Amino acid sequence: MTALNKYQRLECTGLWREYPQEQRREVRVQFGDATLILTDPKSEIAVSHWSLPAVERSNPGVMPALFGPGADSEETLELTDPDMIAALEAVRGAVQAAIARPGRLRAVLLGGLTVLVLGLGVLWVPGALVAHTASVVPSAQRAELGQAVLDDLTRLTGAPCDNQLGLRALAGIAERVFGPVDTPILYVLPDGVDHALSMPGDVIVLPRRLTEATTGPEALAGAALVEGLRKDVQDPMIPLLEYTGLRATFQLLTTGELPKTALAGYGEAILRATPAALPDAVVLQSFKDAQIPATPFAFATDPEGKATAGLIEGDPYKGLSPTPLIPDDEWVALQAICSG
Repeated sequence: MTALNKYQRLECTGLWREYPQEQRREVRVQFGDATLILTDPKSEIAVSHWSLPAVERSNPGVMPALFGPGADSEETLELTDPDMIAALEAVRGAVQAAIARPGRLRAVLLGGLTVLVLGLGVLWVPGALVAHTASVVPSAQRAELGQAVLDDLTRLTGAPCDNQLGLRALAGIAERVFGPVDTPILYVLPDGVDHALSMPGDVIVLPRRLTEATTGPEALAGAALVEGLRKDVQDPMIPLLEYTGLRATFQLLTTGELPKTALAGYGEAILRATPAALPDAVVLQSFKDAQIPATPFAFATDPEGKATAGLIEGDPYKGLSPTPLIPDDEWVALQAICSG
C-alpha cells in the first residue's frame, strides 16, 4: 500500500467560475493523467483542464478551499471535499518545495512530483477511468454506441431478421420476460451468432437457431433472460471501452465522442468472447420469478445437458406446464422472423 492508493478513484463536486463576473457552476472534479478535469455533470462534457503542478490555493487554511489553475488565471474552483483538497495540497506542496530548494535536491523533488502525478494517472486511469466513463455515458449516447456495435457485428452476421410479424412476436417475448418498463430491444441475427450477446443501449442479440430448432419460445426467452442477468452483472460499456483503449476512453469522457475507427472489429471480438458464467442459484431464481422453465434453455445451451445439469435438475417448473409465453400464432411468426 503506497500513499498514492487513496487517490486511485478520486472524484468530487465543486463550484467553478471561469471569470470573476460569472456565476459559479457545479462541476465534477477528477484527477486525470497529469491534469485536473472539470466536467459539467449534466452534459458530461469537460469544461476545463488544469495542469496539476500549476494548481494554486488562494486561501490557505480557509474553507471552502479556493483553487486556481495558475497565478495569472481568472478561473476559480471552490472545494469542500477533504480528500481532494489534501491531494491538491500534496501536489502544491511538492511544487513549492521544489522551487525553494535549487540544484540537485530540486531535481529530486521535481522528479518526485512527476512520479506523484504520473502515479495518480497510472493508478486511476486503467480500471477506474473505464468504470467511471461507463457510468456517466448518457442513455442516448449508449443507444448510439450500441447501434454502432450492431452495425459492426452485422458485417459478419448479416442484418437483423426483419419479418414484421416476427418482430412483433419478438417484442412480445421481450415484454413478457423483462416487463413493460425498461424493456431491452431484442434482435435475431441470421448467421454467425451462437449465443446471446448484449451491447450498450439495452440491446440483446439472439441467435437464429433459437427460433428454428426448438419446439417453443422458452429457450429463446431463457437466453434473453440470462443475457439480461449478465448485462446487470457487467455493464456492456465496460468491455467496449476496454476494447477501444484508454486514449479513446479519455476522449469519450472529455469530448463526448469516440474516435471514428475505435469500434472497428469489435463485433468480431464479442463473437469470440466467452459468456460470463453465472451461479445456477441466481439463474434459477430469475427463471422462477419470470415464470419460465429453465430446461429448454439448458438443453439449447448444451444438448447433452452435462454443462447445464444444475439448471435441469433445479428447474422450478420441471414437469409442469407454465402459462404459454406467447400465443401459438406469434410463435409461428417468430419462427419465420428470418424468412423475409
